[in-house]
Amino acid sequence: METIEVEKCTVCNSSLVDDTVNGEIICSGCGIVMAEHIEDHGPEAKSSSLEDKMKLARATGQTSYSQHDLGITTEISMGTKDFSGKKINAETTSQMHRLGKWQQRVRVSSSRDRRLSNILGSVSEICQKCSLPKNVLETASIIYRSLDAKNIQVKGKTVVSISAAVVYMACKQCDVIRSLDEILREVCHERDVKAKTKLASRYYRMLAMELGTVATSIITMDKYISKLANMTNTDTRVERLSLEIAEKTKDRSIADGKAPNGIAAAYLYIASILLGQSILQRDVSSVAGVTEVTIRNRCKEILTCFKLNIALRPTLAKK
Repeated sequence: METIEVEKCTVCNSSLVDDTVNGEIICSGCGIVMAEHIEDHGPEAKSSSLEDKMKLARATGQTSYSQHDLGITTEISMGTKDFSGKKINAETTSQMHRLGKWQQRVRVSSSRDRRLSNILGSVSEICQKCSLPKNVLETASIIYRSLDAKNIQVKGKTVVSISAAVVYMACKQCDVIRSLDEILREVCHERDVKAKTKLASRYYRMLAMELGTVATSIITMDKYISKLANMTNTDTRVERLSLEIAEKTKDRSIADGKAPNGIAAAYLYIASILLGQSILQRDVSSVAGVTEVTIRNRCKEILTCFKLNIALRPTLAKK
């Protein structure tokens, strides 16, 4: 059937208006119906939520690397009612359940597909429990798919540990501050965190060696300072001053070979002392994951290498 597109009315040469409710195209001048039974390409139902709109869309064209089939496979519903709300008889319901089971078996047939499905599911679970953004989830899925495409042997490795290593690498690429310990504490029992972290660290080194430049990323000190300030509910003035001190002292090799969490905690503690804020080393160390001795040593190194001159504004001096 050939479709003829008309831009103006053939009678009065006026513009046309789409009547999506009645499925017609009418003239704005004389009201003549130029076309009827037009196709509706909009969503199947109305919704105010963007997420619901994307779910109700007829064809979004979106794919997701976090799903085994990229999110383009049709799923057979396991409901007991049809599209009109009528109840389906027991025989048809049983048949639909069998079709759904066979569809899942066909989608994941080989051992490689099953392993890919399990690890991508574990990656999605970790990102959800750690409240990580969607770009981290997609990056982690792409990293594992690139690992799987190179036929690198991951069979026999713990699913949780290899998933945590992939998520940790994705966090470094997306400039999201998360440690392996923090990631695994959300998905593992407390007694298994130490062993799982050690295993995930070994897997991460394997990923970095196999994928080469994919693993490289530079996270600035500002990210660590902002993270600690948010977790300790520090005053904004303290955070700004600690960021300024870090910017002034970045040319010296203070952070070489040292944990960035300890350096960031030292900057935050020095700024709090200079502004007269009551922040305890114990509170900062518990959040940063370092000892109080580490914070004191980092503070001594910073204060030894630099002389700090702080000029307070009148508004800050009154406070």
